[in-house]
Amino acid sequence: MPTGIDDSAGVDSDTLRVHRDAIDALDREILARLSERAMHAKAIGALKADRGAPAWRPDREAQVLARLCSQNAGPLSDEAIIGVFRQVMSACLALEQKLRIAYLGPAGTFSHAAVARQFGSFVDAVPCATIDEIFRAGEAGQADYAVVPVENSTEGTVGRTLDLMYTTDLSICGEIKLRVQQNLLSNAPGLDRVLKVYSHAQSLAQCAQWLARHLPGVERVPVSSNAEAARLAALEAGAGAIAGEIAASIYGVAILAAHIEDEPNNTTRFWVLGRQAPGASGRDETSLVMSAPNRPGAMHALLEPFAKHGVSMSRIESRPARTGLWEYLFFVDLVGHRDDGPVKAALDELAAKASFLKLLGSYPADQV
Repeated sequence: MPTGIDDSAGVDSDTLRVHRDAIDALDREILARLSERAMHAKAIGALKADRGAPAWRPDREAQVLARLCSQNAGPLSDEAIIGVFRQVMSACLALEQKLRIAYLGPAGTFSHAAVARQFGSFVDAVPCATIDEIFRAGEAGQADYAVVPVENSTEGTVGRTLDLMYTTDLSICGEIKLRVQQNLLSNAPGLDRVLKVYSHAQSLAQCAQWLARHLPGVERVPVSSNAEAARLAALEAGAGAIAGEIAASIYGVAILAAHIEDEPNNTTRFWVLGRQAPGASGRDETSLVMSAPNRPGAMHALLEPFAKHGVSMSRIESRPARTGLWEYLFFVDLVGHRDDGPVKAALDELAAKASFLKLLGSYPADQV
């Protein structure tokens, strides 16, 4: 029989104490191990600094997270494990070097959420007004890395990013796939008190069915970004905003309804740009841009090396080359690292056939 009751929880206080004492002991052990890990990270940072090596190793980080997931026996999900260790890695990396990451602002956008997902909280996130400005920040050394949107699963390719990849001297060294989860933010006490909804035009479109069902007749006001929508909702009584959780936190607006997007699998893909070439992680992608001579069979000739060497293409996208009428560039994503045998062989053959070829980078694939 229980010898005592915890009045606040309504449970056996002796049994509860056993579990709480165990958690306290584990927390002390975790803290000691975190401190030990941080000391090793700091020592590694000093070695890297002596050799001029980059502090962030996306291939090493991907391998560590993959190993942790393979060893995870639960009850925490792999997603939870990755989230916890991203923050641990971020804090430890900040002991070596606090990174500056340029992204498409303002603070609270999904691009900002992508930075947090990849790099954790212990970085300086630098908002930029345009995609061009993000590239300039990376190219001029004003940021250590630049995070740019590449494509959305419902809206398609971000053309400006591809156009700038053709000319930039930055390389792709990471990939982020962010599930776009839209929320209705408002400090109103309930849905019936929401009088207008601010958001970016794309987000309004992505939540049109939910808005029609739950807020019929409520004014929808397009603004420059979801972050701006959250800022306005924080200032106006009866105003709501469609935005992500990070915007709710930054601007102090409550989440009145979560996950209101009409397409639950809506995902945006980002590239992390920098000046390093990550090694193979075991699950990689390689991106390139090429052009074909304007003659029959030219495109088939460019794709033939991939089939010959068994290299899979995960994406191919054409863009006007801007060098002549009806001339195009082809952006291709391959499965594998540029140093993998089959990929290397295919690229060597391709170099001899393409009228233009530029490798944009090999990087760990995000397995979200």
